[in-house]
Amino acid sequence: MEKILIVEDDQGISDFVKLELEHEGFETSVAATGREALELFESFNPDLILLDVMLPELSGLEVLRRIRKTSSTPVIMVTARGETYDRVNGLDAGADDYIPKPFEIEELLARMRAVLRRSAAPQGGSSKLTNRELEMIPESMKVTLSGQVLTLSKTEFLMLKLFMEKQNQVISRDAFIDAIWGKGHFIDENTIDVYVGYLRSKIDNVSKEEYIKTVRGAGYMMIDGKSQ
Repeated sequence: MEKILIVEDDQGISDFVKLELEHEGFETSVAATGREALELFESFNPDLILLDVMLPELSGLEVLRRIRKTSSTPVIMVTARGETYDRVNGLDAGADDYIPKPFEIEELLARMRAVLRRSAAPQGGSSKLTNRELEMIPESMKVTLSGQVLTLSKTEFLMLKLFMEKQNQVISRDAFIDAIWGKGHFIDENTIDVYVGYLRSKIDNVSKEEYIKTVRGAGYMMIDGKSQ
């Protein structure tokens, strides 16, 4: 039985979600504050965390940052906020997905199952991906540029991995969404543009070379430099 930690200070919402999840066969535990969430995370050892952004004592983002220092346990951010900036903040801090309030329980369950499937999926064999001075070892999530280790969020890493696997191929925003979050998943396309900007700032701007090219009206492409 998979264990779900529900972190929500609105008792009406937490009681509803707890009841629905237990009906679906999950074991649940509820925290109403950020500090309680961290304590339960250690004692309950959940398989997935539903984490509200606005919490007493410690914000959901701070809770997530602390968890990510020691664990890759899947986290879905649950928030009333809908701006791209807020969604990117959660994903950039290490969230696996987000869902805005109000939500339908069917959508929440679908997102939970998708995240749990991705978390349980095998990582595959050892391999190295390269493009000029850029190197990636997917199994260890290690990326270097000219020998210097790059610090990437999980979402940045997954986006860069797709770029490096499909060099010199145009990748649409929808393709990024399907590969990182799952088919049929709703992610604002502006979120993809924000992450491409992050990667460019860490790769193109540092190397002074163009690795990621915008293909107008189609998406983005990582070029290998040989045809330049």
